[in-house]
Amino acid sequence: MTRRDQILETAAELFAAKGFHGVSVGEIGKACGISGPALYKHFESKDAVLAAMLVGISERLLEEGRARVESASSPHDALESLVAWHTDFALRHRSLIVVQDRDWQSLPPSARERVRQLQREYVDIWAAQLRRLHRGLHTDRARAMAHAAFGLINSTPHSGLIPDEAMRGVLQRMAMGALVGS
Repeated sequence: MTRRDQILETAAELFAAKGFHGVSVGEIGKACGISGPALYKHFESKDAVLAAMLVGISERLLEEGRARVESASSPHDALESLVAWHTDFALRHRSLIVVQDRDWQSLPPSARERVRQLQREYVDIWAAQLRRLHRGLHTDRARAMAHAAFGLINSTPHSGLIPDEAMRGVLQRMAMGALVGS
Protein backbone atom coordinates (compact mmCIF):
# COMPACT_ATOMS: atom_id res chain seq x y z
CA MET A 1 0.00 0.00 0.00
CA THR A 2 1.35 3.42 -0.90
CA ARG A 3 1.62 6.18 1.70
CA ARG A 4 -1.11 8.07 -0.17
CA ASP A 5 -3.43 5.04 0.03
CA GLN A 6 -2.59 4.63 3.70
CA ILE A 7 -3.51 8.26 4.35
CA LEU A 8 -6.81 7.88 2.52
CA GLU A 9 -7.72 4.67 4.34
CA THR A 10 -6.73 6.07 7.74
CA ALA A 11 -8.53 9.35 7.11
CA ALA A 12 -11.70 7.46 6.12
CA GLU A 13 -11.66 5.58 9.41
CA LEU A 14 -11.03 8.76 11.41
CA PHE A 15 -13.65 10.78 9.52
CA ALA A 16 -16.18 7.97 10.01
CA ALA A 17 -15.48 7.87 13.74
CA LYS A 18 -15.25 11.62 14.46
CA GLY A 19 -16.62 13.44 11.41
CA PHE A 20 -14.59 15.39 8.89
CA HIS A 21 -14.56 18.54 11.02
CA GLY A 22 -13.63 16.56 14.15
CA VAL A 23 -10.31 15.35 12.74
CA SER A 24 -7.16 17.41 12.33
CA VAL A 25 -4.38 16.96 9.80
CA GLY A 26 -2.12 16.22 12.75
CA GLU A 27 -4.37 13.34 13.86
CA ILE A 28 -4.33 11.84 10.38
CA GLY A 29 -0.56 12.12 10.20
CA LYS A 30 -0.07 10.63 13.67
CA ALA A 31 -2.35 7.69 12.84
CA CYS A 32 -0.24 7.10 9.71
CA GLY A 33 3.04 7.37 11.59
CA ILE A 34 4.03 10.69 10.02
CA SER A 35 3.85 14.31 11.12
CA GLY A 36 0.88 16.44 10.15
CA PRO A 37 3.03 18.62 7.89
CA ALA A 38 4.36 15.49 6.12
CA LEU A 39 0.80 14.84 4.96
CA TYR A 40 1.14 17.91 2.74
CA LYS A 41 3.66 16.02 0.61
CA HIS A 42 0.70 13.93 -0.57
CA PHE A 43 -2.30 16.28 -0.29
CA GLU A 44 -2.53 20.06 -0.31
CA SER A 45 -5.18 20.13 2.45
CA LYS A 46 -7.59 18.07 4.51
CA ASP A 47 -10.26 19.06 1.97
CA ALA A 48 -8.08 17.51 -0.73
CA VAL A 49 -7.92 14.28 1.29
CA LEU A 50 -11.72 14.13 1.45
CA ALA A 51 -12.02 14.96 -2.25
CA ALA A 52 -9.49 12.32 -3.28
CA MET A 53 -11.23 9.79 -1.07
CA LEU A 54 -14.75 10.30 -2.40
CA VAL A 55 -13.85 11.02 -6.03
CA GLY A 56 -11.50 8.04 -6.07
CA ILE A 57 -14.02 5.58 -4.74
CA SER A 58 -16.69 6.90 -7.11
CA GLU A 59 -14.29 6.37 -10.02
CA ARG A 60 -13.54 2.86 -8.79
CA LEU A 61 -17.22 1.94 -8.49
CA LEU A 62 -17.92 3.23 -11.99
CA GLU A 63 -14.92 1.47 -13.53
CA GLU A 64 -15.78 -1.85 -11.89
CA GLY A 65 -19.46 -1.46 -12.75
CA ARG A 66 -18.63 -1.00 -16.42
CA ALA A 67 -16.29 -3.99 -16.41
CA ARG A 68 -18.87 -6.24 -14.78
CA VAL A 69 -21.58 -5.30 -17.27
CA GLU A 70 -19.16 -5.79 -20.16
CA SER A 71 -18.28 -9.31 -19.06
CA ALA A 72 -21.86 -10.39 -18.25
CA SER A 73 -23.77 -12.66 -20.59
CA SER A 74 -27.22 -11.23 -19.77
CA PRO A 75 -28.86 -8.35 -17.88
CA HIS A 76 -29.68 -10.74 -15.02
CA ASP A 77 -26.04 -11.86 -14.80
CA ALA A 78 -24.90 -8.22 -14.97
CA LEU A 79 -27.18 -7.29 -12.08
CA GLU A 80 -26.00 -10.27 -10.03
CA SER A 81 -22.41 -9.23 -10.63
CA LEU A 82 -23.13 -5.57 -9.82
CA VAL A 83 -24.93 -6.53 -6.60
CA ALA A 84 -22.10 -8.87 -5.58
CA TRP A 85 -19.47 -6.21 -6.26
CA HIS A 86 -21.35 -3.43 -4.48
CA THR A 87 -22.08 -5.72 -1.51
CA ASP A 88 -18.42 -6.68 -1.18
CA PHE A 89 -17.45 -3.02 -1.42
CA ALA A 90 -19.97 -2.03 1.27
CA LEU A 91 -18.82 -4.75 3.63
CA ARG A 92 -15.14 -3.84 3.19
CA HIS A 93 -15.53 -0.07 3.23
CA ARG A 94 -18.12 0.79 5.84
CA SER A 95 -16.17 3.88 6.85
CA LEU A 96 -16.34 5.30 3.31
CA ILE A 97 -20.11 4.88 3.30
CA VAL A 98 -20.37 6.79 6.58
CA VAL A 99 -18.09 9.55 5.29
CA GLN A 100 -20.03 9.81 2.02
CA ASP A 101 -23.34 10.09 3.86
CA ARG A 102 -22.28 12.42 6.64
CA ASP A 103 -19.51 14.58 5.19
CA TRP A 104 -20.75 15.03 1.62
CA GLN A 105 -21.41 18.75 2.17
CA SER A 106 -17.80 19.28 3.27
CA LEU A 107 -16.49 18.43 -0.18
CA PRO A 108 -15.16 21.34 -2.19
CA PRO A 109 -17.74 22.28 -4.88
CA SER A 110 -15.73 20.97 -7.83
CA ALA A 111 -15.19 17.60 -6.13
CA ARG A 112 -18.86 17.44 -5.14
CA GLU A 113 -19.88 17.94 -8.77
CA ARG A 114 -17.38 15.31 -9.96
CA VAL A 115 -18.70 12.78 -7.43
CA ARG A 116 -22.29 13.56 -8.50
CA GLN A 117 -21.37 13.03 -12.17
CA LEU A 118 -19.63 9.71 -11.45
CA GLN A 119 -22.50 8.55 -9.27
CA ARG A 120 -25.06 9.40 -11.97
CA GLU A 121 -23.06 7.33 -14.45
CA TYR A 122 -22.88 4.43 -11.98
CA VAL A 123 -26.64 4.59 -11.39
CA ASP A 124 -27.21 4.64 -15.14
CA ILE A 125 -25.18 1.43 -15.55
CA TRP A 126 -27.55 -0.30 -13.15
CA ALA A 127 -30.62 1.36 -14.68
CA ALA A 128 -29.65 0.25 -18.18
CA GLN A 129 -29.46 -3.38 -17.07
CA LEU A 130 -32.78 -3.08 -15.25
CA ARG A 131 -34.38 -1.67 -18.41
CA ARG A 132 -32.95 -4.53 -20.46
CA LEU A 133 -34.31 -7.03 -17.95
CA HIS A 134 -37.71 -5.38 -17.47
CA ARG A 135 -38.84 -4.31 -20.94
CA GLY A 136 -40.86 -1.09 -20.87
CA LEU A 137 -39.41 0.04 -17.53
CA HIS A 138 -39.10 3.83 -17.51
CA THR A 139 -35.61 5.23 -16.93
CA ASP A 140 -36.66 7.18 -13.83
CA ARG A 141 -38.15 4.06 -12.25
CA ALA A 142 -35.01 2.05 -13.10
CA ARG A 143 -32.85 4.73 -11.48
CA ALA A 144 -35.10 4.73 -8.41
CA MET A 145 -34.75 0.95 -8.18
CA ALA A 146 -30.95 1.26 -8.38
CA HIS A 147 -30.93 3.88 -5.64
CA ALA A 148 -33.14 1.69 -3.46
CA ALA A 149 -30.74 -1.22 -3.91
CA PHE A 150 -27.82 1.05 -2.97
CA GLY A 151 -29.70 2.12 0.14
CA LEU A 152 -30.18 -1.49 1.16
CA ILE A 153 -26.61 -2.52 0.45
CA ASN A 154 -25.08 0.66 1.89
CA SER A 155 -26.90 0.06 5.18
CA THR A 156 -23.95 -2.10 6.30
CA PRO A 157 -22.53 0.44 8.77
CA HIS A 158 -25.86 0.19 10.62
CA SER A 159 -27.23 -3.24 9.73
CA GLY A 160 -24.11 -5.38 9.95
CA LEU A 161 -25.26 -7.18 13.08
CA ILE A 162 -24.29 -10.62 11.84
CA PRO A 163 -20.96 -11.89 10.49
CA ASP A 164 -19.97 -10.48 7.10
CA GLU A 165 -20.43 -13.74 5.19
CA ALA A 166 -23.99 -14.12 6.46
CA MET A 167 -24.64 -10.42 5.87
CA ARG A 168 -23.32 -10.73 2.32
CA GLY A 169 -25.90 -13.42 1.59
CA VAL A 170 -28.73 -11.44 3.16
CA LEU A 171 -27.88 -8.28 1.22
CA GLN A 172 -27.41 -10.05 -2.10
CA ARG A 173 -30.67 -12.02 -1.82
CA MET A 174 -32.65 -8.97 -0.77
CA ALA A 175 -31.18 -6.71 -3.44
CA MET A 176 -31.67 -9.23 -6.22
CA GLY A 177 -35.20 -9.92 -5.03
CA ALA A 178 -36.00 -6.23 -5.18
CA LEU A 179 -34.36 -5.68 -8.57
CA VAL A 180 -35.36 -8.82 -10.42
CA GLY A 181 -38.72 -9.41 -8.79
CA SER A 182 -39.97 -5.85 -9.41
